[in-house]
Amino acid sequence: MITLAIGALFIGLALTVLMVSDRTAGPLLGALALGGLGIDAVASVIQRRPSLLERIGPLP
Repeated sequence: MITLAIGALFIGLALTVLMVSDRTAGPLLGALALGGLGIDAVASVIQRRPSLLERIGPLP
């Protein structure tokens, strides 16, 4: 459930970046990265596998 919530949060953040940005390359790449991580997290819950965010491990 936590991974699903984090995935939904990342997708929401990506959509928010798209709505408030001026559509230049930087924000679009950021939204693409956030959306990709969010979609991967949601898909990993459905497929019952570890997501990319889980495989990164604890960050310093």
